[in-house]
Amino acid sequence: MSIVIPRLARRLAATLGAVAAMALLAAHVGSPNVFYEGAAGPYPVRVVVRPPGVIPGLAEISVRVPQGQVRRVTVRPVRWDLGTQGAPRADEARPVAGEPRLWSAELWFMDFGSYSVHVAVEGAAGAGTVIVPVPAVATQTLGMKRGMAFGLAGLGVFLFVGALTIVGAAVRESVLPPGEVPDAGRRRRSWIARAVAVPVLALALLGGSRWWDAEDRAYANNLYSAPETEASVAAVDGERVLTLAVTDSTWTRFSPLMPDHGKLMHMFLVREPALDAFAHVHPVRADSARFQLTVPAELPAGTYRVYADVVHESGFPQTFVQKVAVPAAARAGAVIAKDADDSWRVGGGEAGRTARLEDGSTMTWERDAQLAAGRETTLRFRVADPAGAPAALQPYMGMLSHAAVSRDDGSVFVHLHPAGSVSAVAQQLFAQRERGDTTRTADGTLVIRAPVDHAMHAAGAQPGVVSFPYEFPRPGRYRIWVQIKREGRVLTGAFDADVR
Repeated sequence: MSIVIPRLARRLAATLGAVAAMALLAAHVGSPNVFYEGAAGPYPVRVVVRPPGVIPGLAEISVRVPQGQVRRVTVRPVRWDLGTQGAPRADEARPVAGEPRLWSAELWFMDFGSYSVHVAVEGAAGAGTVIVPVPAVATQTLGMKRGMAFGLAGLGVFLFVGALTIVGAAVRESVLPPGEVPDAGRRRRSWIARAVAVPVLALALLGGSRWWDAEDRAYANNLYSAPETEASVAAVDGERVLTLAVTDSTWTRFSPLMPDHGKLMHMFLVREPALDAFAHVHPVRADSARFQLTVPAELPAGTYRVYADVVHESGFPQTFVQKVAVPAAARAGAVIAKDADDSWRVGGGEAGRTARLEDGSTMTWERDAQLAAGRETTLRFRVADPAGAPAALQPYMGMLSHAAVSRDDGSVFVHLHPAGSVSAVAQQLFAQRERGDTTRTADGTLVIRAPVDHAMHAAGAQPGVVSFPYEFPRPGRYRIWVQIKREGRVLTGAFDADVR
């Protein structure tokens, strides 16, 4: 027993180190918290969900209601395949001391998969509810401290010796009259019983160890890692065609994909190490496991990080991560038709507050005086036309803006919208399922009704302003690409940030 516990502790520690690398492959790479900014009925809300690293585990929920007289806030975890009929009752969120408009709660996520958190707000203006999709995945195992390991080992030895003592006493004295001293025969049988009990107890310990190992393996098998992929660029009729292939056999276990913002996949290309070329593109599906696109001729040659976002019909999001070498372009053109919403930018980031866009307009980051890891913030940008007036912005794939945030070493990457990091189509899908609306077309495609209108979320009534709720997960150097659409043209501003 004294050997098993420390060995188990070392095994857990080793697993924890391996899983740290796996976590980088989860949806929203290296940035697991979920952000939503929008409305729960008549109340504007900002919801932050900090999922647990282990399942079952407690998720931390914070709900900020900046306006209105609020009496009550409740939160409720709902599995995608059970709905509210199979969900536990809602938990009360408690007001946070010193923060009059902030409520906090903890929710248990009991199983792996796709969840939603139903946030209900009640107050003077009535009641409202918003659904926030959240993936529940195990990304780590909890290590055992050395002191606890040795403490448990000592307790195990004590219980083992105690069990032998009880067996010996039972054989030696249990049937003796009070006050009678055991004779030599009884003492001998007592030692024989103890000798027999040793292998029996050892077998029980071995069975417990085997059970624990089986449970540990089953949990490790459920640790999340994105399906394995391969990325390559080939020359086709003088064009550079990028192929992203899903090579993992587990891919078939996931539910089918559904389009988010009208696209089956959102792919981001970031040239390393300088992060001086960026593209937001949308591959087409070549077959069940391959996606292809023509690399924009404007992108220079180099090694690119590839981040590809998809959403499944369960509401579960994934981000595939790869690297690919892109050769120099031979000529302009397209073998596979480019998506009208594809966009790109070549150049470094703006270290200051204002970036000049390609049409002569400007984008100004109204940034915090100091950015800190683990601190909730708002990335807020003001766009002015060439004359200096607030710019008229057009929706870009259903949003007023898109943003991509990357740490310089690639360990953090997240795709943001003014509504936060949630998937708009997953949010709509959960709402439809709650109404019992799961209609499919003749070919089996799930019908998504009118999408959630996120175009004006987080922009308020101020023209030319876009903002994104976020929290930098780690210190370091980051680059932020902010995309807006003006007069039918997608424009991208890039900013650098030092996060302490």
